[in-house]
Amino acid sequence: MSKRRKIPGITVDQRGTKWAYRIELERHPVTGERQRAFQGGFDTEEEAWRAAIEAKKRVETGRSATAKRIRVRDFFSQWLTTNEDHFKDTTTQNYRDNIDAYINPLLGSRWLADITVPTLNAFYKHLRENGRKKGDANYRMNAYWLAHRSERDGAGPLPRDIATACGTKLDAAREAVRRYKRGRVPVDYSPGLSVKSVRNVHVVVQLALRDAVLWDYLHTNPAKHAVLPRERGRRASQRKRAIWTPEQLGAFLRVAFQDRYSGMWVLAATTGMRRSELAGVERAMIDLDNGTLTIEDTRVVVAGKAQASDGKSEAGRREISLDTFTVRHLSSYITRIDEEREAHGKSYPNHDYLMTGPEGRPLHPDTITARFNRLVDKAGVPRIRLHDVRHTYATISQDAGHNVKTLSERIGHADVSVTAKIYTHKSRGTDRDMAQAMGELIELAAKGGQLD
Repeated sequence: MSKRRKIPGITVDQRGTKWAYRIELERHPVTGERQRAFQGGFDTEEEAWRAAIEAKKRVETGRSATAKRIRVRDFFSQWLTTNEDHFKDTTTQNYRDNIDAYINPLLGSRWLADITVPTLNAFYKHLRENGRKKGDANYRMNAYWLAHRSERDGAGPLPRDIATACGTKLDAAREAVRRYKRGRVPVDYSPGLSVKSVRNVHVVVQLALRDAVLWDYLHTNPAKHAVLPRERGRRASQRKRAIWTPEQLGAFLRVAFQDRYSGMWVLAATTGMRRSELAGVERAMIDLDNGTLTIEDTRVVVAGKAQASDGKSEAGRREISLDTFTVRHLSSYITRIDEEREAHGKSYPNHDYLMTGPEGRPLHPDTITARFNRLVDKAGVPRIRLHDVRHTYATISQDAGHNVKTLSERIGHADVSVTAKIYTHKSRGTDRDMAQAMGELIELAAKGGQLD
């Protein structure tokens, strides 16, 4: 034992009938004060020395000196349960999906203290190259559809046959057939996750391991120094160009004017609202006389079901001005909704949502996306996501020379730098000129007029 007593940085002594150790840590990075790790309760001096030496090894490899041993899956379960009341439901579900699909299958059985920077580097590289768990269902369905297109006199396979063969839900197969008939076919299958998906997994890992340090499970957070993949080649630049010109937006609207939800499409085009915000619009939020819309609660999708949420951020809760073009179309849409409500009488659902079906049921956000895609195909304009209409609005606004700060507040960005990257005081009504000018520009495009 005499040799062990001379190990630098370790002290073992007796406390009553028990033994304890103290380990010298690195000085505090800010104050420079000495830091020590202490652990007591050992029955013998030998046990204390063994524990002290093991703890010192953990410190030297970047792990906590006093951390309890816990498996990765057990820690992530504890972490998510502890924090779920602080996360939005959509965030909790997203984190749970990433943990169940990617983190636990590969890292779950390992000790948390064994997760190092090289471990995470290898983990992220594996996800990028071979991370898909179930393959690409869309790709499988398309391959099956192509192989059986000659069936039923050229009508192709039934959705239920596709769902059975490919292990998907019937509704997913039905929507897939609609896409394929419109020419929306998937890109080549890749066994690896996209860069964005890998980074989404990293967000969960980094947040969880940050708390592991605070909870004394780890000495440092290895995720802070892990190497993440980045997008390369044409795909990154192509995604940045996924917006419409004013003429293309106008072509889409000319088709959308014939749709039941024309007011919703005009609102999306002239405000840059998010899908969840469109789905969550309530009658009480709209003041057509004064031309304003208050954006507060939203409707989001959690585990496939639509539910109310309190918005994306504080900046997302805002009041915006509506131009006369938008007010006119919203007024016509509201008149139709009122007529349907009156026709259904007491059987009409008791809610205040504006975006509803003919029977009064609120639109599911995924239904909004599917309907948008069909209108895009019908209009013959470049295929973009519904969210890219928001980017289109921001880009057209900036190209027209409108104030970027006003634009940032109008579309609900938390920071003006976010708005500037994608293409001080928040005041009400300052976007009136911008709203009117943008509405007139988009209305002109919708009528097929020539823009300067």
